[in-house]
Amino acid sequence: MGLNDEAVDKINKNNCILCGEQLVYSEEYKELNCVYCGKVFNSNVACGAEHYVCDVCHSLSGVDLILSYCKSTKKTNPIEMANDIMNSKDFFMHGPEHHYLVPAVLIASYYNSIGESEDFKGRKLLIAKERAENVKGGFCGFYGSCGAAVGCGIFLSVITSTTPLTKDTWGLVNEGTGRVLLSLAKIGGPRCCKKGVFTSITLAARLLDENMNIKIYDWEKSIPKCNFSRFNKECIGKNCPYNVSNF
Repeated sequence: MGLNDEAVDKINKNNCILCGEQLVYSEEYKELNCVYCGKVFNSNVACGAEHYVCDVCHSLSGVDLILSYCKSTKKTNPIEMANDIMNSKDFFMHGPEHHYLVPAVLIASYYNSIGESEDFKGRKLLIAKERAENVKGGFCGFYGSCGAAVGCGIFLSVITSTTPLTKDTWGLVNEGTGRVLLSLAKIGGPRCCKKGVFTSITLAARLLDENMNIKIYDWEKSIPKCNFSRFNKECIGKNCPYNVSNF
């Protein structure tokens, strides 16, 4: 289920799709970086915060947008990255694209944090994309395994080069998926892809911190605040730890 027409018009058509601020049209052109692909364009349209989205990125599918954004971004906070992408007009409230979103923003965050090259990061993003394609929509209810949680496992598998025969990190990869599933089970249903994304990212960052001594962002203090609940008719409100009314 995607955003309703009124919400799309308000957030994405008339205003900045990244922050919701009103677009500013100027007579003068200047160089601006697209917030998704990172390329430089001469434009006279941006929001007050100078967020600019090029025409190509405006027309990308959700999965393609994830890949383009995560390959080019220099950011290290995966929650911020996920919100940037989920605010796009091409992202639905729910859907299997979230299964790729989780490992993609975590991979980008991880390799940006350790200073790896964009090409290397891009190859890892493609591996995660191929694996995430096998995690179909409705996995949470039909298979008892939230696709975002599996995305956490995909991320850990990719950065540790874990295979079914790996001894040292096989347990860590499965622990990542398991801890997310247990956390989501305690929160309860029905499904919410945003809830799955926030939980998966937070617990993946915690596992990295605890097991590999790598802190990609301050996961202890940066509790995600969900701004999508008004578009989700199944939202559980205050029972969700990310609901803005709890802050």
